[in-house]
Amino acid sequence: MTDCGCDKAKAELEEFLHNELSEQQCSDIREHMANCDDCSAEHLVGITLTEKVKQSCQEKAPEELRAMIEGAILRADANA
Repeated sequence: MTDCGCDKAKAELEEFLHNELSEQQCSDIREHMANCDDCSAEHLVGITLTEKVKQSCQEKAPEELRAMIEGAILRADANA
């Protein structure tokens, strides 16, 4: 294993967070973050942000808003 360095770890952080890298690339980045406080902190921010976005995407629109949007779509379809 080789330490990939800060530039590579930060450049590939998004892919790392979404498991889009090879096992070797992930291993190199994990090894680097184990010894780099700056990259570890950036990784933690990425994890936190990803989790918050996932939570937000699971929320449902209020029923009143849904009905208003559906009505607008129906009216637009009728006028098309």
